[in-house]
Amino acid sequence: MRKTITSLAIIVLLSATETAQSRQGTAPLRLVTLDSTTKFAMRNGRALWVDYRGRRALKLAPLAGHERDVDQEMVALLSESDFKDGVIEVDVAGARRSGYSTTEDSTGYKGFIGVSFRVHGDTAERIYIRPENARVTNQLFRNRSTQYEADPDHSWQRLRQESPGVYESYVDLESGAWTKLRIEVAGTKARLYVNGATQPALVVNDLRHGESRGRIALWTRVSSDAYFSNLRVQSR
Repeated sequence: MRKTITSLAIIVLLSATETAQSRQGTAPLRLVTLDSTTKFAMRNGRALWVDYRGRRALKLAPLAGHERDVDQEMVALLSESDFKDGVIEVDVAGARRSGYSTTEDSTGYKGFIGVSFRVHGDTAERIYIRPENARVTNQLFRNRSTQYEADPDHSWQRLRQESPGVYESYVDLESGAWTKLRIEVAGTKARLYVNGATQPALVVNDLRHGESRGRIALWTRVSSDAYFSNLRVQSR
């Protein structure tokens, strides 16, 4: 019996053959499943397969001895991915890991989780959510529920300082719950849709690396419990 393909999958449109295939009216597809055989290049973390809220999920966990690091990124680079323009869909669940500050200020809001794309060397575009921000009393922090940044030179701190409110936005989120993200990328623009909404929660009109291409990575910070499921990428 053919082995059932898990729901955690990336469907990648092979841009190298797209022109020839489109002349024949067919869509060239390459299927890579996200499972224990998936090839990752890990940075500052471990990839674990766990059951979380009713489904099998990939969890990014800290390296042994780094469970209380302050602000480390944890990254799972999908080694066989290749992305320029297209759509990235993924379900994520992010929440504060135990042991970190619970105060209602910039040190207390955790649960960073999202996707890096067009990753090449030390450069990357990134869109992510901060679920714990969405339902706090402070409206300033609520307006930082989604964020964009670009490695290495355009951190959210710099973008916020230079263009307040442009690269972040409010959207209602529940910490620790499964949240569906859809990121549409075309040229120098990207749009984030959350939980099937017809209007984008965040629009980025000037991706800082221009019309680049590269790999896709699952991304979080060490202060977060981060789970990923149902990843699907269609690339042009």
